[in-house]
Amino acid sequence: MKVRIDVMLKNGVLDPQGEAIQHALGTLGFDGVQGVRQGKVIELDVSEGTSEETIVEMCEKLLANTVIESYKISKV
Repeated sequence: MKVRIDVMLKNGVLDPQGEAIQHALGTLGFDGVQGVRQGKVIELDVSEGTSEETIVEMCEKLLANTVIESYKISKV
């Protein structure tokens, strides 16, 4: 079973990479971009019996820094 985890910085946390992307897009002539938030996507291939609680534990312990990041789990 494949699981997708989307990790993003929480609202209010500065995103320097997002700001750099927004600036670069403006430099390339894409002026309509109002804001950019940059995150990461992690795909896990886990055995069928893996519980959602186990996947949440993986996120909480390693895959996301829950102080500044939020995450969303979905099956692929």
